Amino acid sequence: TLQIHYHSMLHNTPSLQGHIKSQNWKIRVDLRDKEVTYYNEYASFVDNHTLMSKNKRGAERTVTANKIVLAMGGRPNYPDIPGATEFGITSDDIFSLKSHPGKTLCVGASYISLECAGFLNGLGVDTTVMVRSILLRGFDKTCADRIGTYMENSGVKFVKKAVPTKIERVKEADGDSPQELLVTYTQDGQEYTATYNTVLFAIGRTALTSKVNPDAIGLKYEPNGKVPVTEAEQTNVENVYALGDIIQAPELTPLAIQSGRLLAKRLFGGSSLLTDYVNVPTTVFTPLEYGSCGLSEEAAIAKYGEENIEVYHAQHVPTEHTVWEDGKDAQNYAKIICVIPENEKVVGFHYLGPNAGEVTGGFSLGVIMGATKADFDRLVGIHPTSSEVFTTLKITKRSGQSIDIEDC
Repeated sequence: TLQIHYHSMLHNTPSLQGHIKSQNWKIRVDLRDKEVTYYNEYASFVDNHTLMSKNKRGAERTVTANKIVLAMGGRPNYPDIPGATEFGITSDDIFSLKSHPGKTLCVGASYISLECAGFLNGLGVDTTVMVRSILLRGFDKTCADRIGTYMENSGVKFVKKAVPTKIERVKEADGDSPQELLVTYTQDGQEYTATYNTVLFAIGRTALTSKVNPDAIGLKYEPNGKVPVTEAEQTNVENVYALGDIIQAPELTPLAIQSGRLLAKRLFGGSSLLTDYVNVPTTVFTPLEYGSCGLSEEAAIAKYGEENIEVYHAQHVPTEHTVWEDGKDAQNYAKIICVIPENEKVVGFHYLGPNAGEVTGGFSLGVIMGATKADFDRLVGIHPTSSEVFTTLKITKRSGQSIDIEDC
């Protein structure tokens, strides 16, 4: 694993923050160029056509509209335990640290938690992940388990079936000496303690729906802020729509952008095209990258029945990893999930390996267009690439045969 001293990253913190600010400014310029009025203000409903907004100086204004789209996003959760908000941080804070995080505990098994743990470990930080149940809930379990094994082999420690119950600061930071936090947690019914310098929570996010006074218009929403919508993103209030992280959908920025584009075209451009919330390409940037599109194996079985599913899979060492001994542990994994009665239509695509985003982004077009296993078979692979394996998949999971492929 390539390791970069953490202080090198700290040295670049101003440029990282500057990049984020430049992106925010670019968006504001784009809005202005498109003649969109932008108010940097907090808004709340007065009625279903009226919003009251307030800026940071306390000045208020009233805004009315025929249609209103809610896309407030969400904020990271903290657990309801002593010391969590006083001493813990979230992924929002990780690039704003003024000093080395020291021994770090990442609480949660989400992709954000594993991504943070992965790059911290790669930077040479002593990193532990505390997991309540399973890794990457909602993703393909086989792939999630392989990621966990790879990360453990790479030096990330895991505390499984455990939840924190209290955090105490037992030593203040002093010069170059970091603070020390005593974490109390339960595991299999027993109580334990461990000391860390940083505790990062990545246990989900809460949608900011309650901040806009939804009760004033009778808007329905869940305790976690999620707003129920139709397939056209319409809420129970006829002229109010919702999208992005505040609805029950994958919390991905590109998906929210696409949903907004399609919604605008339906409302004002005469389109009828709906957002596909199932075949969504995504990549988890863990040390062993994971790209997927469509259904997990578990979801496919639940939808179609196990007898109607055929899983083709294989594993191999990427060509670029064969030139050094350590790299031979970095095995790619490829899987497609097919529906037998539908001419083996591919309903799930899963890939573990280098450049997962690039590989998944290309193949996802085939999944979206209804490609079958035969379509994958007639595709000419590019040699020597990791994606080539998807053009030669032959071993089915039900056969029980070895899935190892020799590199050439």
